[in-house]
Amino acid sequence: MNTLTVSGSPHVQSGQTTKGIMWSVVIALLPAFLTGIYFFGFSALWVTLISVASCVLVEWTIQKYLLKGELTINDGSAVITGMLLAFNLPANVPLWIVVIGAVVAMGVGKMSFGGLGKNPFNPALVGRVFVFLSFPSYVAMSQWVNPQPMFGSVVSDAITGATPLALIKQHGQIPDILTLFFGKTGGSFGEVSALAILIGGIFLMFRKVITWHIPVSFIGTAAIFAAILWVINPQEYVNPLIHILAGGMMLGAVFMATDMTTSPTTKLGQIIFGAGCGILTMLFRSFGPMPEGVSFAILIMNAVTPLINKGIKPKRFGH
Repeated sequence: MNTLTVSGSPHVQSGQTTKGIMWSVVIALLPAFLTGIYFFGFSALWVTLISVASCVLVEWTIQKYLLKGELTINDGSAVITGMLLAFNLPANVPLWIVVIGAVVAMGVGKMSFGGLGKNPFNPALVGRVFVFLSFPSYVAMSQWVNPQPMFGSVVSDAITGATPLALIKQHGQIPDILTLFFGKTGGSFGEVSALAILIGGIFLMFRKVITWHIPVSFIGTAAIFAAILWVINPQEYVNPLIHILAGGMMLGAVFMATDMTTSPTTKLGQIIFGAGCGILTMLFRSFGPMPEGVSFAILIMNAVTPLINKGIKPKRFGH
């Protein structure tokens, strides 16, 4: 006679833990982090350290003194938020703005909803958009510090220039594709090197932390949108590859749109989510007043995620 053992779900386990997933993401962010330090110097390091420390401190304070629950600062999620917030800022941003962004990201974007797994919006993007709108002279300016490789001639944070997307939007200048790919260009220091972000993304896919659905649909849809505009009017619109490599598209598609908490649970839902991000990004970039639009696109699609999850459900076993 066979014995039937009844247990609670989940019945199939992958062996992954929340802590393991979070620290895998931190490792995947290291190539972009090191590239940022190489091109922008120790100012990028300070921005990252202050952002991470502020996020961890805010989460610890709220959990200990307001929520009075279990402390979870060692799971790595606050570290990820701090790193992503820093990556979305210029290397020469005042550190007090970094602290404000961290407080908003953790206090408003995450902990006000109950903490990890309960926030509807990506916390790092909440903090980034807040400082972007609140301090435009520091965060939304078109003149950001230019990269000066640490092992090249001179490292200086006083030399500024327009970001590639600003050059396209305001002056019609086309940046070099290889420069965009390797990262020697102005912009938020964590998003400038497509190569470094791609290395991190491949690592996450190898570790099965993310799948291809959101990054590919995000970038693919944006590329198709950009290609159509380019074919219609090549004098006004640029090569779609430039849109993929410039600005925050790679960072957003690989590390922020794929956030498990704020993205759909089904594969088809993730493809729809990524496609929505790509379309909105190109609408903002092509027809909006600002050269960038990734942060706003992802946050809007975060708000749509519950509708996608409700409309696209996997079939129940036996039906």
